[in-house]
Amino acid sequence: MTRLIQLKKGNLRRVALVEEPNVRLLDSCSSVYELAHRAIVAGMTLSEIAHQQARVNGTIAYDPIYSGVSDWKLLPPIDHPEEPACCLISGTGLTHMGSARNRQSMHATKEEDLTDSMKMFRWGVEGGRPAPGCIGVSPEWFYKGTGFMLRAHGEPLEIPCYAEDGGEEAEIAGVYIIGPDGQPYRLGLAPGNEFSDHQFEKRNYLNLAGSKLRTCALGPELVVNPRFDSVPVSVTIERDGVALWKKTFCSGESEMCHSLGNIEHHHFKYEAHRRRGDVHVHFFGTESLSFSDNIRLQDGDITQVSVEGYGRPLRNPVRVDKSAPALISVIPAG
Repeated sequence: MTRLIQLKKGNLRRVALVEEPNVRLLDSCSSVYELAHRAIVAGMTLSEIAHQQARVNGTIAYDPIYSGVSDWKLLPPIDHPEEPACCLISGTGLTHMGSARNRQSMHATKEEDLTDSMKMFRWGVEGGRPAPGCIGVSPEWFYKGTGFMLRAHGEPLEIPCYAEDGGEEAEIAGVYIIGPDGQPYRLGLAPGNEFSDHQFEKRNYLNLAGSKLRTCALGPELVVNPRFDSVPVSVTIERDGVALWKKTFCSGESEMCHSLGNIEHHHFKYEAHRRRGDVHVHFFGTESLSFSDNIRLQDGDITQVSVEGYGRPLRNPVRVDKSAPALISVIPAG
């Protein structure tokens, strides 16, 4: 299985192929974005061109890079190296049964009532896995931000001063690029932490859109063509070096009410999502939240997301901005 990382030393950026316990730098390649474009133009797969360009270089130890003590620093495994705003981050919710239960309990008024969230989940169960060549029901879709919001392994996930909370969402994310012909290409999948403000959302489900406008993390590795049927995911919250909370669940197509193809169709059916050269990171949903077990993340907590077969775990500290919110005033320019 092909596993790629992006890393940086000073002003030098490189892509490396993971060959545990080492990584092998690719020849004259500064980004996965660049590598993907080369593959598309050459009519090659991403795996083929990565292995082709990894032949001439020696290896370097992965452990110091992963632990943050090397001069080489990990970047997110995908970005738009020239313009972060050309990387769109989005997601699909209510894909797993657990997410529907969490949302139902968050917003239900009576035990026997179905919230709009549960109704939408049931629509997915009924029509989210269409027959080949057919279009299924549209899933829930949310906007998360641009590449400015994307964090690498080891970088902090921020709870801003205006937020009511911050909570992990352990997910698998799809990584895409739009080719020069306007065709979307899936480069691979990666572990992700789709960090959100669940307390703000809980006040009213119409706050969902705003609750998603937070930093998120991806990586440390981009895995090309990994297994995505039923994949074990483990998420852990550590506080003061001790595991405070841990859950394991399964993600992947067999565990979801929407097929991958249906999710991708309903994301890329919009012409604005097929702009040539753009990057897309799309989160596929989760089964478990520490918020549902009354865990409130604190400054210094460590979140860890581990996906079986997807490389090393994604670890990120939590940082809480404790400053007082400041009024943002708009200056008339007319």
